[in-house]
Amino acid sequence: MSDAERTGGAPTGSDASESAAATDGGASDAAATDTRAAGDAAPSGTPAVDDVLSVRDLSTRFFTEEGQINAVESVSFDLREDEILGVVGESGSGKSVTALSLVDLVETPGRITAGEVWYRDADLADEFRDTDAVRVDGDHVDLRTVPPSVRRSLRGPSFSVIFQDPMSSFNPSITVGEQIAEAVEVQRRARANPRSTRSRTQGYGLGQYLLDGIVPGRDYTSEESMDRAVELLGQVGIPDPEERVDEYPGQFSGGMLQRAMIAQALAGEPDVLIADEPTTALDVTIQAQILNLLKEIQAERGMSIVLITHDLGVIAEMCDRVCVMYAGEIVERGTLESVFEDTVHPYTRGLLGSIPDVDDPRARLEPIAGNVPSLIDAEMDDRCYFADRCPKAMEACLDRPPEVTVDAAADHGAKCVLADREYDPARALPDDHFGETGDAADPDDAAATDGGDGE
Repeated sequence: MSDAERTGGAPTGSDASESAAATDGGASDAAATDTRAAGDAAPSGTPAVDDVLSVRDLSTRFFTEEGQINAVESVSFDLREDEILGVVGESGSGKSVTALSLVDLVETPGRITAGEVWYRDADLADEFRDTDAVRVDGDHVDLRTVPPSVRRSLRGPSFSVIFQDPMSSFNPSITVGEQIAEAVEVQRRARANPRSTRSRTQGYGLGQYLLDGIVPGRDYTSEESMDRAVELLGQVGIPDPEERVDEYPGQFSGGMLQRAMIAQALAGEPDVLIADEPTTALDVTIQAQILNLLKEIQAERGMSIVLITHDLGVIAEMCDRVCVMYAGEIVERGTLESVFEDTVHPYTRGLLGSIPDVDDPRARLEPIAGNVPSLIDAEMDDRCYFADRCPKAMEACLDRPPEVTVDAAADHGAKCVLADREYDPARALPDDHFGETGDAADPDDAAATDGGDGE
């Protein structure tokens, strides 16, 4: 189903998208007056007081020559104060695009086409409270309705991102210290200027840049910012930070460069830290050090963290709550204990079944059959997207399942027919229903693997 069919009109460009967002934030006025009830399935309505970030029906599309790609499909979740929220799923499930959508970093041909991103900032709410085009609820502001310049100004002091590959994120021709100091300097100047000027260059333009390159002794970054860069490197565990600050990215090991990226992300002292696969390509020992560092930073600074990973072991070690993503959707969410101990969705169960059992290392792993769909709109049927890989697919899976509450107290919900009924072999889809893609494992084998519980 295309965006035109979903919204009643085809998108006409980024400006039109921004205009639509500024008008209604992707939802009706009636929705703005709702409150979140304990028994609601998916998070809905206005955010709760302890929500630092509340995402409602966020959708992101890529308009390519091959067709429209539905990378993020009506995603909703809450990030609470002083918590770590895990987002897990296979590659291609929409995790990273969701993260980029939160901070408005989706590049062309991608575009955020719908949804609300409510952020708690009392000063920002006061600034726009009497503005008709911007939606404000208490101390929360829908960032999809504020001007793009304001969203840009929030990167650093409010939101910061740790990207997957630090080697490609750092400029190899500039010292690590200079790059971190630059981030510190940007935030220092932003705090010294009104919000309306933050997203520009705080008075720093081409003329100043040329002068810095010609006049001896002139530099964009101050001595105080460089001292802060040394301090940040020390805080993230870089040995001899006074010396390493003058080294280039190529002189850092993978683990040290990832620590340097964390230091750069902390330069603005953000409220929300988005860690996108922060341990990718690191060995196990270094991975553990980076994860421990993130936990220490979160505890010391009281930040809220969105941790994106494909590793359920990382989720189990780090997170308070978890969202499981598949094909651009959140298919199961809840507290860590509820999702792991009372698993409902066969996809979540498949991810758990792919983890080696330390108590029985000889146990056979059960990989998930098939592949993640392409997400090209013309190839996506209006059904459960996991049905062609699911060992328990039934006739009811040919319709799009709503999210059903599994345990309201644990904020546990799942987009699966098995959330409120038992698997019925009599209503199972035939193995060849989806043709060559219908290569899901036998449900009896799946039951034997997980003990038959939680069906």
